Parts: sequence; structure tokens; C-alpha cells
Amino acid sequence: MVRIVPSETPSAASAAPTLFHELSDYVAIPRVTALRRSPDGSWLAASVQTLSSDGKKFVTSVWRIDAQGGPARRLTRSAEGEGSPRFLPDGSLLFTSKRPAPDGADKDKDQGALLWLLPVGGGEARVIASLPGGVAGLETAADTPAIVVVSPVLGGDDERLRKERKDAGVTAVLHETVPVRHWDHDLGPAEPRLFAVAAGAAADDARATGVAAEPPRDLTPDAGRALAEPSFALSPDGTQVAAGWWRWRDGVQSNQELVLIDVATGKRTVLLADQDLDYSSPAFSPDGRYLACVRTSHLTPEAPYERRLVLVPLGDPGAARELAAGLDRWPVGPVWDPAGGRVFFTADDGGRHPVFAVDIGTGEVARITTDHGHYGELNPAPDGTALFALRDAIDAPPAPVAIDLATGQVRTLPGPGGGELTLPGRLTEVTANADDGHPIRGWLVLPESATPERKAPLLLWVHGGPMNSWNYWSWRWNPWLMAARGYAVLLPDPALSTGYGQDFIARGHRQWGSRAYQDVLAVTDATVARDDIDAGRTAMMGGSYGGYMANWIAGHTDRFKAIVSHAGLWALDQMFGTTDVAHQFRRQWGDPLTAPALYEENSPHLHAAKITTPMLVIHGNLDYRVPLSEALRLWNDLRLHQVPAKFLYFPDESHWILAPGNAAVWYETVLAFLAEHVLGEPWRRPALL
Repeated sequence: MVRIVPSETPSAASAAPTLFHELSDYVAIPRVTALRRSPDGSWLAASVQTLSSDGKKFVTSVWRIDAQGGPARRLTRSAEGEGSPRFLPDGSLLFTSKRPAPDGADKDKDQGALLWLLPVGGGEARVIASLPGGVAGLETAADTPAIVVVSPVLGGDDERLRKERKDAGVTAVLHETVPVRHWDHDLGPAEPRLFAVAAGAAADDARATGVAAEPPRDLTPDAGRALAEPSFALSPDGTQVAAGWWRWRDGVQSNQELVLIDVATGKRTVLLADQDLDYSSPAFSPDGRYLACVRTSHLTPEAPYERRLVLVPLGDPGAARELAAGLDRWPVGPVWDPAGGRVFFTADDGGRHPVFAVDIGTGEVARITTDHGHYGELNPAPDGTALFALRDAIDAPPAPVAIDLATGQVRTLPGPGGGELTLPGRLTEVTANADDGHPIRGWLVLPESATPERKAPLLLWVHGGPMNSWNYWSWRWNPWLMAARGYAVLLPDPALSTGYGQDFIARGHRQWGSRAYQDVLAVTDATVARDDIDAGRTAMMGGSYGGYMANWIAGHTDRFKAIVSHAGLWALDQMFGTTDVAHQFRRQWGDPLTAPALYEENSPHLHAAKITTPMLVIHGNLDYRVPLSEALRLWNDLRLHQVPAKFLYFPDESHWILAPGNAAVWYETVLAFLAEHVLGEPWRRPALL
């Protein structure tokens, strides 16, 4: 198991190299990404990413995590990887994988992920469902061996159409509504649908056919784009599916309804619908009488998003009511306790992401965890005494834990990997008052070398979102890699950050640039006033909205020695017309041709002529959220104004730089750029560039 040395105090081995000093060691650390409890609560299935044998990609496998603290054990292994672990009531484990079927029946097809079953008594895993578009996700029922999967379908004879398109060399897509892309992938021509999979016969260990009792049955033949990025749940008795259902109006505007689908007939009933609201993350109560879900209001020019937890009586959906009404935080991932009287959820809260519970009768909210951890993947124990989860934090990667619901004590369970993960520094908090009097806080990562006699250079790192918070471990934006090179890293939560109440978000709603900028400067000023920080050697960086803030800061101050802008927004009128969610941004910002005021007030490109700070621009070609055109225009504007700049471009990466080799080159380039301009070292071009 990888154990974290507490970062609140200096490590005894601080002078020794850590896994953060060599990028090759860092990318090889196992990464736990998902967690599911077995029906009897004795173990948990975890999805774990590890480096492939050739080091060129990450491969996901399923591990067995012992609930009582025994050693972890790897259950699956293949070059293609396995994921989406789910359980049937008898303890059989389901997972998805693109690895070939044992009989080789599909060896000549372009195979998507198959649905596999690993029997509870052991033995070989076998395929129980195969669809032409593959299995993109699944959910199971608690009380019966029912399975619902999501799979993309071309329509008509799916398999024949796929073959004909391939044989004809056709990749074109004809769109008749938006969106056409999502984050890092194109949408269409196949569209997601839900399928019922009969697994009763396949789950019987006495049977060796490996074939489901009947082929998958389409529950949503008329879905179209309604199930884009589906959010759904299966009732405990397996008879109903609750799902978010996108409703498109005029080909542009949309809202997500909450619907109930009868598994036997496919009949769909709308439970909740409002053109100004979206419903997601449905969760059935143990008795199947209620749904808990998340309700999100739409952006408007006057107000930002607002998220609330909602309880829906299935016998009377019109009596739906808000839960946790007094909690001014955004709920995430509701799950029910086994007794059905409480709903657990998580929420950003003051630089943390704790677990909460709300009583469905009284609406009383209790905070379950009190540490600085970020919790997710909640799995209540069958007897209601504990809650299994993944816990991470700014100073700890995700690890499976058991939370005692009586005491709140958190016990870490042995996971994959081995040895001790020593952090190259320590963690503390900083606070400041902004110019309007609002308190601003952030995390400060300090290298062990930072002392009044040996002041550390400072790297200000602004988070993305913008409605987000620095409260979690990030493999892609990891401050400890910087601390290993001697930098202090400031991770602030300015206006628009979550976890400080709706009013704090609203402060920056119409002032994306100026409001957050003033907040960031206030907490930076407080940080450089420390006696262990070198105020004369500071730099700034950020990705996504953080990249936007990098671009804004570059045009408004020359106080930083260098600025790194990753996937940053530059020209807002251009960005909000080309992003994959243009329709959402237009709700807030309006049409730049008829209502240009907000664009002109907040667009960094209008301040290009004032930029003098050296900049490193980074972007991936497959980034559809912040399209490459933003970086191209920024790069050309910097060259036009003769700003010292470099442009790191990834042709096959998206909003995130994910391939191990590319991620290493990303950090190498950033560190070399900072070393040149902050530390005064000669520029050292990464060898592979």
C-alpha cells in the first residue's frame, strides 16, 4: 500500500529524493479512480490505473479491497484494461473491457467494450453482453440480477450500418441540433441508448455458456440526443430506470428532465421538468419509493448556477421538495443509507470536500467528516455502521477508506502499490481580505527548504472551473512536483469558487476578470509577505479558467516573472461561439453582436498590447471545451506585440494532457520555462522537443 507521510509537519526524510523528484517515478504511482461495495460488505471493487508495460499509456484494472483491512489483490489483467465495476446481488462482479472474448467470435470486428461477469465463487470471467457500439456504462439492481447498460447506436440495423460506413470510408456526421462535440470527443452519428440485459442465467455458476438469457433489449429507441452523457440509476427491484433526459428546444436551448422508464415495457414517464432547471444524479431509496437527485438552475445574465438536493416521492412527484435547504453548499453524488432515513452526499466547503448526511424527515444536516479531505464514491455498509469512500486531499492521492458513522473516524484501507509516498514539503493555509472586504483563503504548499534564511520562489496557481475549488488531489495539476524543485505553490479560491456560499460565487458572475483578479492579488500579497517567501521571484500559471486568469493577469500587471497559460480563454466572443457548450455560455453572456458589454469588460484579448511578461502558451488540439483557436490567436497576438513567448502544442491531446509521455514533457517544459525566468537559469529545451 502507498502510505502518505503527513504533510502538516516536515518529513524526517525531507532531504532524500521522493517520487516527485523524477517524473518517471511520479507517473508510475498507481491511481485509484472508482470504488464499489460488494453486496455483503466484505470487500470493495476498485478501479486502478497503472502504467502499461511500455510506459506509453495508463491501463485500468479491477482490484479487490478488503473491508477489514486485509491486503489488496488485483482481480483483472489485460492489455486493454477493465473498468466500471458493478455487483449483482449474489456477489458476482461485472466489469467492462475491450479485451477479446475467449471464443474469438468477434475477432474480426471493430469491438467496443464487452460486458464481463466474474462469478462469485471464482473461475474465469465470461462475456454476458455484446453490442455493436460497445458498453459505455452500466448500473445494477440491489435486490435482483437486473442490469441496464448504455451503448451508442447508429439506428436501424446498427451492426450493418457500422460495417457499411467502414467499407465506404465514411466518417461524416450530419448534425441537426447542438451540441456536436463534448470535451474531447465528437458526438454522433451514434447516439446513446439504454438496454436491459438479462443476467439471471449467466450469473449461475453451474452454467458455462457465458451467454445471457436473451439479447440486450433497447429501452429507449427514440432517445436521440436525450441521453448524451447519461446519468441514470436502476431501482432496487430492477423494474425501473431513473434518468436525466435532455429536451432540446429550437435546436439550441435545452434542459434535463428527470424521467422514469419501465424496464418491462420501455414506457417513459416525466417526473420533473422545467425549462430553467436540469436534474441529474438520481438515486433510489432502498424501498424504491423515493428518488434523491441534484437540481441545477441555468445560468442567466443576473445569476450563476445554483445546485440543490431534491427528494422525489415516486407516488406523487408533484410533491418533490428540497432537502438540506439550509445548507449553502453544492451537493454532489447522493446515496441512501440502508435504513432509508438519510441521504449522504458531499460538497465543497471552505477548501475541503466533506461528507454530509441529511435526514429526509426533518431536513437536518450533519457533517460526517471533519478533516481536510476530499471524499467521493460513497458506499454505505449494509449494516449502516460505516461508509466506504475514496478520500483524497491536496496532500494525499485517492485511497479507499472506511468512515465510522458513529464516531466520524476515518480508517484507510490497504490499496494497490507499495512503500511509502513521502511528500517533498508541507501544507498550510493562507487567508487575506479582498479589496471589498471578503475573506479569501487558499492552500500553500511549501518545500522543505523554505525558511527565512532560504526563501522560496512562489508559483501562483489558479484553478479551472471557474466554479471549482482547490480541495482535491490532482494528477494533472500537482503542486508537489513543483515543491520538489524548490517552489512554494499558492492555490487560492477567488470569487466564483465553490464551497463559500452562493453569494461568494455571485461576486464574480459578471466580473470574470476583475473580481477574481483582485482576490488573487490580495492572497498573493499576503503570501509574499511571509518571511519564507521570496517576493522578488514569483510566477503565475493556470489551466482552463485558470488559463483565462493567466491571460487576464498578463494584461493587467507585470509583477510576475513568468506566466504559464494552459487551455486558456483569450477572446470571449470567439470562445463562446466555438466551445462545445456555446449554448450554455450564451445564456449568461448573450449575443456579442447585440449585447457586447460583458464580452468587452471581461475579454483578456483586449489588453494584449499591455502584456510584457514572458508567457508559455499550452494547448491540446482535441480540446473542445476551450478550442485550439484560443491558443492560436493568443500566440499570434503575443508575437505581434513582441512578447517573449513559447507555444507548447499537443496534436493528439485534449483539455487535459493525459498520455504519460506527453504529461512528462508538459512538466519538463513548464519547469524549464520557470527556471529560465524565475530562477535565472539558462533555457534548457526538453530533449524530446
